[in-house]
Amino acid sequence: MNMHDLIRELREPAQTKIVLLVADGLGGLPLQPGGLTELETANTPHLDHCAKVGVTGLSIPVLPGITPGSGPGHLALFGYDPVEYRIGRGILEALGINFPVGHKDVAIRGNFCTLDAAGKIIDRRAGRPTNEQNQAAVAKLRTIRIPNVELFVEPVKEHRFVLVIRGDGLGDRVNDTDPQAVGVPPLTAKGEDEAAQRTAAVVNQFVAEAVRVLADETPTNGVTLRGFATYPQIATFPEVYGLRAAALAVYPMYKGLARLVGMDILDVGQTLQSQIATLARVWNDYDFFFLHYKYTDSSGEDGNFPTKVQMIEALDAALPEILQLKPDVLIVTGDHSTPSKLKSHSWHPVPTLLVADTCRPDEVTQFSEKACLHGGLGQFPAKHLMLLAMAHAQRLGKYGA
Repeated sequence: MNMHDLIRELREPAQTKIVLLVADGLGGLPLQPGGLTELETANTPHLDHCAKVGVTGLSIPVLPGITPGSGPGHLALFGYDPVEYRIGRGILEALGINFPVGHKDVAIRGNFCTLDAAGKIIDRRAGRPTNEQNQAAVAKLRTIRIPNVELFVEPVKEHRFVLVIRGDGLGDRVNDTDPQAVGVPPLTAKGEDEAAQRTAAVVNQFVAEAVRVLADETPTNGVTLRGFATYPQIATFPEVYGLRAAALAVYPMYKGLARLVGMDILDVGQTLQSQIATLARVWNDYDFFFLHYKYTDSSGEDGNFPTKVQMIEALDAALPEILQLKPDVLIVTGDHSTPSKLKSHSWHPVPTLLVADTCRPDEVTQFSEKACLHGGLGQFPAKHLMLLAMAHAQRLGKYGA
């Protein structure tokens, strides 16, 4: 019996409310040996109080030593084994903007980048263009035509866009063209099988044409593509957990993740304050709330240690508004670590806290990497977090006689 079948068997109705607050890329590293991480540096009285009255630990998003993308990291938090459910980022981005992905489609996450005269990448995110610059560049990409397929190019946010290729016999087993480095050209797309080779051929034509039509659009004068994906088959959140689930996220990709697993996507505006206001407004309509906070991740990827500290403190300052709603279970964690020192996601376990009247408090009094290492949850697979949430919400019955 797999985990989802077990949950279906044991789940019980209840009136309890669960809030999963995901501070994207929460975990960090000290800049110098013996120093403090971003979370340890931040002034977080409310998170520290929650750690004192709750139980803490460190979650492992995929497996020890494996660095997760945002998709696998969140799927694990939602209780889906990220090794079993390998879902490309393209489908998540497409669903995040509510693009109607069909069975003949391959969805791809696109990044605008900046190329030098030799065609080498000098900025992987094109200086984080404005949404208006993004839309202007997308308009040019929409002029590209390739025989025997339909192309759909949709703006997302800043440097991100979605490319959907629609046609017969396409596959998604294609490598990313983003080399994850500067000073080198984008990679050539190659397919692992015949269907994927057809997709790769279209992609290489598209990338070449993109360079031509964007020639005058510096800094958005090139593109990289990643996360090739067709629509997956996946059991939904209501089917597995029996929960009415709502997603309160600003960025499209996280809306896509939530839509993929059957959560309702709510219009929450663009700020943490508007997200929390929406949470309060719909409190009586749902059992489970996924609240996503992006800025701990983006500041980490920018290598900006002080800004990540500030973003953690801003989240802490908003926490009392969530606590006023009196969730039966509050979980605060991240989908992965994004240390400013590395300017990227990392494999390090993620600080996690759980607050509920049913929890067994540990001796931890601070919410930090070092403190959570001694917490009562220990180091555990993130895919088990929903089991803990359901149990503490008294929504799981006894297993066996």
